[in-house]
Amino acid sequence: MVTVCRLLFVWIAVLSLSVVVVAQEAESTEEADEPLGFDLTIGYLRELEIEGSEIVFETQLANGSNYFQYIASYRSEGYRIQGLMTIPFGIAPEDGFKAIVFNHGYIPPRSYVTTERYVDYVRYLAESGFVVFKIDMRGHGTSEGESQGTYFSPGYTIDAISALKSMQSLDFIDPDGIGMWGHSMSGNLVLRAMLIEPDIKAGVIWAGAVYSYDDFARYSITDPSFNPSASTSTQVISRGRQLRELYGPLDTSHPYWAAVSLTENIEYLEYPLQLHHSINDPIVNIGYTYDLSTVLTENNKEHEVHAYESGGHNISAPAFNEAMRRTVEFFRANL
Repeated sequence: MVTVCRLLFVWIAVLSLSVVVVAQEAESTEEADEPLGFDLTIGYLRELEIEGSEIVFETQLANGSNYFQYIASYRSEGYRIQGLMTIPFGIAPEDGFKAIVFNHGYIPPRSYVTTERYVDYVRYLAESGFVVFKIDMRGHGTSEGESQGTYFSPGYTIDAISALKSMQSLDFIDPDGIGMWGHSMSGNLVLRAMLIEPDIKAGVIWAGAVYSYDDFARYSITDPSFNPSASTSTQVISRGRQLRELYGPLDTSHPYWAAVSLTENIEYLEYPLQLHHSINDPIVNIGYTYDLSTVLTENNKEHEVHAYESGGHNISAPAFNEAMRRTVEFFRANL
């Protein structure tokens, strides 16, 4: 009788273990079988736990007029991401310096150099008293990972939020006083990040693109610096093509495109946004900004729109100084 009971106990234990293993395998299969592009949906990203890391100050560069400059790095999804950080001279305020995560537009990844491009933009913000962290997106410069673009992959958005989370651990930064700035493709990044991360207290977008995905189909983008023959670019094009093959043309009447559309999820925007765009922008049509402004107005979202007669895609002189002045005033008022 004892032997029978022991055999019965063992049989039950084995059966129970089998059930657990089958359940775990089913769960793993379910995770592995997530549909293509699921990671880009706003619902998924809002549930994702995006973490920061220690910021490593690797190299000190020549000082600016009233600020220090460093090459610094942090971790994002395991990748080492590098960037240029400026820190004002002097003792930080009691709550810490206000800070800006600075997100670059499209630059061919192979030719990207941390200390080049956006020099005047960073200088203006740094001289205005902000800590500025101009991050090199994954696959750019010496940042690890593969460049992916931002319209069909969440990688750059995660890099930007990871930068913010990392900056919050620095004792000289106000953890509740961090905003984001983005140019061109990073307009899409900044708005997506603000929909999923409430710690971004203000966003400024210059010449931004792709907010509804309907607008991408409507206006397209004309960028002569984009090289589709480069391997990194081919990867970006491939994922975008795969998504269109699976879900059809960019059209928010389809549930998938509605799930990744920023304007279809604008209800999650909590903090103010400032938009800048030149009417004569030859790369990103100003219609992107006007259409976003319409959605923001219809949904009672706090925002500003500034259009410039000249300046092109980079909002260059003579519009540059006015656009930067407005940018600084906006961040000071909202951080």
